[in-house]
Amino acid sequence: MLAHSDSGTGTPLVLLHAFPFDRRMWEPQAAITNVRLVVPDLPGFGQSPVADSTVDTMADAVAETLNGLRIDSCILGGCSMGGYVALAFARRHAHRLKGLILIDTKAEPDDEAGKANRQKMIDAASTLSASAVIDGMIPKALCEATRTNRLDVVEAVRRLGAAQTAAGIISAQRMMRDRPDSRPALGAIRVPTLVIVGEHDAITPPAGARAMAAAIPGARFVELKDSGHLPNLETPDAFNAAVVDWLVSAVQLQAPNSGP
Repeated sequence: MLAHSDSGTGTPLVLLHAFPFDRRMWEPQAAITNVRLVVPDLPGFGQSPVADSTVDTMADAVAETLNGLRIDSCILGGCSMGGYVALAFARRHAHRLKGLILIDTKAEPDDEAGKANRQKMIDAASTLSASAVIDGMIPKALCEATRTNRLDVVEAVRRLGAAQTAAGIISAQRMMRDRPDSRPALGAIRVPTLVIVGEHDAITPPAGARAMAAAIPGARFVELKDSGHLPNLETPDAFNAAVVDWLVSAVQLQAPNSGP
């Protein structure tokens, strides 16, 4: 079972973190009430041990964690790397989904340039500290408004990234580099789906997120203003409100609350 936090009661909402963070990135989402919020550390991050993972084995590890928590079905969300795992879960464990939330992620595999960039990070993680790795990511991960006006968010992102291990960073980069193309499976998704993207996301831009939403039957697309690649941290109130509105209208949960 993956290390995890489990709080609240109601329909399980399981959120999978982005690279290179851990389950603590979802702390602002604790304001979403009337759901059972489950947030695991993916293999190699936080308190979950490093494993020689593929996107499929990560998805299976999430399923095994749900088994241990006696959760038969859930609403599953994932940001960036977590979105890759969520898409694999949707393909491998579709019967366990009540809904799907894809946050600043994409369905297509890395092209050759993307694979080369991942190899550069693998090489860098072998010689540099995790702090140096995350510092190199921040200009793309957070939009200019966040970097200028939300220094608390910048520091939180830096702290979370710096807490990870070189082995976890390397393993995850290999997993993402080698992940399969999820686009052929998008049309087979049969549960309510929400696609969220920050308007200034430089890593997985809005145009790609919009195309992914268009390929999923009935999916809702939401673009959040003043956000980059991590909208749940950059604009948490707007992010939570978008999730709650979708939960009520699409998944038909009884009026969760997005917080004060």
